[in-house]
Amino acid sequence: MDREERPDIDAIYMNYVQATTGSGGWPLNVFITPDLEPVFGGTYWPGPNHSMTAQGTRISQTVGFLDILKKMRDVWTTQESRCRESAREITRQLREFAEEGVHSRQKGDKSEGDGLEIDLLEEAYQHFRKRYDNTNGGFSIAPKFPTPVNLQFLLRLGQWPQAVKDVVGEEECSHAAGMVINTLRKMARGGIRDQIGYGFSRYSVTKDWSLPHFEKMLYDQAQLLDVYLDAFLITRDPEILGAVYDIATYLTSPPMAAPTGGFYSAEDADSYPSHSDNEKREGAYYVWTLKEFRAVLGDRDGNICARFYGVLADGNVARENDPHDEFISQNVLKVTTTPAALAKQVGMAESEVTTILKEGRKKLREHRENHRPRPALDDKIVVCWNGLAIGALARTSAALEDIDPEKSATCRKAAEDAAGFIRRELFDEESKTLYRVYRDGRGDTPGFCDDYAFLVHGLLDLYEATFEETYLEFADTLQAVQTRLLHDSSQGGFFTTAPDSPHLLLRLKSGMDNAEPSPNSVAADNLFRLSSLLDDAGDRELALNTIAAFEAEVEQFPWCFAGMLSAVVMARLGVKGVVVTGEEEVARVRKRLRESGGVGVGRTVAWGDGEWIRGRNELVRGMQRGVGRVMVCFEGACKEGIELL
Repeated sequence: MDREERPDIDAIYMNYVQATTGSGGWPLNVFITPDLEPVFGGTYWPGPNHSMTAQGTRISQTVGFLDILKKMRDVWTTQESRCRESAREITRQLREFAEEGVHSRQKGDKSEGDGLEIDLLEEAYQHFRKRYDNTNGGFSIAPKFPTPVNLQFLLRLGQWPQAVKDVVGEEECSHAAGMVINTLRKMARGGIRDQIGYGFSRYSVTKDWSLPHFEKMLYDQAQLLDVYLDAFLITRDPEILGAVYDIATYLTSPPMAAPTGGFYSAEDADSYPSHSDNEKREGAYYVWTLKEFRAVLGDRDGNICARFYGVLADGNVARENDPHDEFISQNVLKVTTTPAALAKQVGMAESEVTTILKEGRKKLREHRENHRPRPALDDKIVVCWNGLAIGALARTSAALEDIDPEKSATCRKAAEDAAGFIRRELFDEESKTLYRVYRDGRGDTPGFCDDYAFLVHGLLDLYEATFEETYLEFADTLQAVQTRLLHDSSQGGFFTTAPDSPHLLLRLKSGMDNAEPSPNSVAADNLFRLSSLLDDAGDRELALNTIAAFEAEVEQFPWCFAGMLSAVVMARLGVKGVVVTGEEEVARVRKRLRESGGVGVGRTVAWGDGEWIRGRNELVRGMQRGVGRVMVCFEGACKEGIELL
């Protein structure tokens, strides 16, 4: 089973393995009864010819997959009834565990999501502050994951209205942003970033971001683009902008950009070192020797670039981080100095060194592309991850409109092409069904909560970047389908899957953030935005209902629900809705928003001259079409004036 096609099934049995063994991971292997109830499970069991099970080795006593198969055969043959009974009991416990998250909102409870206070943001901030790595950035030791949803939460603390800063503290909000900016800079200079190509790897094996696990995931690129863009809008730092450009280029270029529109899922970590090799190695596409640097760039330029990227004759990967001897004499590129400092070291003008570094990067990239086999591409187009990319590229397009119109247009086209592809190929207009995966044709798996939530999120960003009503209308349609299929009318929130999903033991409801934001937190955010854009009280009610479904857990562990905390703020403070009419006024508003800086959280902007929105929003319908006006609605009152933005 491809866990990216059926994450609902993967989550159920991962919960089982974690509960019974104390840990989890992939590959995930579980033996189940014909009723789908789990009997025994684990992660990796080596095969019969693996070195871990070979006779005469010091680890030959390791239990292999064949041993597990024989044991399960014997147990099932002699104790089938006992196995079934045990499976039924563990399934009952799994079901109770899945329902624990909504015990705070039992059937008939009329709580409307107003029990959570803004103080929880301060509590979450304190948790991250204590875990912060002052030296290297990030919030763990090793392995170190970016976890963009947490970075975005901290970065945006100071972007909320004054009421949030009054609770969290002005200094604390500034410190939160500072932690993130430092982390983003450390990542941008580290080995986790593809220094001569584009994009970021999944995580760093080391605490200083120097040695990555080289796999590149679409969902990481999309979320990191969003965070780096936020950081640039707040700081206007050219180094941060460089990372924005790199990620945007990676998303809008082959191999990640599908020629049909949309984005592929991932590039592998392993690849062949050369076209003549027959054994793959991790990071082979990305690592370099000093000899290669000099051969490609010449001695002078090779040595200068080697100093800049920390390339050493014996390699720069510590032995303790290379258990399989894959990186002997190899170097993972990372930025170790600045052009100015390097110019002083080599006695050259800074401008000359900058030119050498720029041209060297280009030559190294061209050599890599022409002489090394590229890592394998996971060429599935997955709706949820595409939704994240659509939103990030739409926001980037809007932000770069003045700075770089050509790059802005490239980002906008990629986002619009992806949205068009999904609607054309993965949405059945007649049955109103969204499908999850496209690979050589549409897959059979219907969309899950994350597909609906992330795509609606991306479409709303795309609408606000373009004012093309088709995106807002599609978002509204998808939200209605998501609510009909997945909403828990009894206890609130959204299930991962529809009730008629095949091969499903139980329905889960995801509230905590992981490598991706919680679908329920994104759904709550979407509903607040739609409520503001369309003046729809029903959407706001659903948003409050979604927050209420996770009230007990958010109260206890707010740092695990960083995405949901944004919805808590909107529940408490409302959303500022801006409606603009008249072409000249639209241009003025866009320019003012770009020049004002900041991220614009808790605010929506609608184009009031659109035919569709005038049919959905009574307030907009009352505004004269084509006449330049800016109406700002907040806390139940509407006032006119661009200065209120």
